[in-house]
Amino acid sequence: MPPSDLPGVPPATGAQAPSLAFRPSRALGLVAGMALDAVLGDPRRGHPVALYGTAVSALERRVHADSRARGALFTLIAVAAPALAAAAVTRSHGTRRTGGLPSEPARGDRPTRGDRGGLGSGFGEVAAVAAATWAVVGGASLSREALAMAEALERGDLAAARERLPHLCGRDPSKLGPEELARATVESVAENTSDAVVAPLFWGAVAGVPGLVAYRAVNTLDAMVGHRSARYERFGWASARLDDLANLAPARITGVLAALAAPLAGGSARRALAVLRRDGHRHPSPNAGRCEAAFAGALGVRLGGTNVYAGRTEHRPELGEGPRPGVADIRRTVRLARAVSAAATALAAGAAVLRSREARAAVRAPRRGGA
Repeated sequence: MPPSDLPGVPPATGAQAPSLAFRPSRALGLVAGMALDAVLGDPRRGHPVALYGTAVSALERRVHADSRARGALFTLIAVAAPALAAAAVTRSHGTRRTGGLPSEPARGDRPTRGDRGGLGSGFGEVAAVAAATWAVVGGASLSREALAMAEALERGDLAAARERLPHLCGRDPSKLGPEELARATVESVAENTSDAVVAPLFWGAVAGVPGLVAYRAVNTLDAMVGHRSARYERFGWASARLDDLANLAPARITGVLAALAAPLAGGSARRALAVLRRDGHRHPSPNAGRCEAAFAGALGVRLGGTNVYAGRTEHRPELGEGPRPGVADIRRTVRLARAVSAAATALAAGAAVLRSREARAAVRAPRRGGA
């Protein structure tokens, strides 16, 4: 029985319920959110991710134990709570518009402005997705920090360059020279172009606001407890593995986009793809290696080597071929990262449009098969 035939429910009309006509609201929201990030950058105070981190830190202190099971419970709570809250708000917004039922105008009725995704409900969805996207992506701040590093190295201010490195990665900068600082910057931009831009867009296209919120929760947990240390070796295992899973597809998309965009950074797409295929799997991370190898091939430089973190030293395999990156390569890296971000935005918007069409077809299908 179609919804309009349910007892006590009046037939849907254009004035009473919105159409299931195609609405690119999610796609527009993703594009608008990226534009906000490019123009405004991160909020200076009260950043939602920082507030989330504060709350999660309090939770971690209460539930911490040297146990994978306890860490898995912590991860479940810390990811599910914001994701379910975002889903509830999104669902509430949708059911208020339709009275809890999927509906469309009767044949011949003219859709209202809100039904067309204009000033009505469509605008609300665009605004919600845009706000969530702006809150979780970090492309502008990533580029800003990398360029600040380049400027410090260009004027020979090694102390200032070392002070900036913690804004990009967790390596110990105290004994790093210009070459190693440049390499750390290039590698950080490569990896974080996936983590802070492509991955949020991917999950935003797949699941809208809940997808954006859930991904940022996962990525934040990995940064907080997913690293190897005496405290988090077992407790942070679930967070680290979940982050690996969430970034599996985005990292590979980032690698391919970086390789294809290589000419914009003065490189060769063919060479970048060859390095990606040859070296992408050599990194200890299942995802970071794809991004770093593609950037190395696109820039014509050699990444990898010995990295010193607080209390530990890691020896990474070399990725790519050619000289070590220099100061000039930082600016090329930023140019490449911005090209990847723009391409990823277009792809995410296109994927969101396709999902909108599929959802519309899925809801309409039973109605065509009814009596």
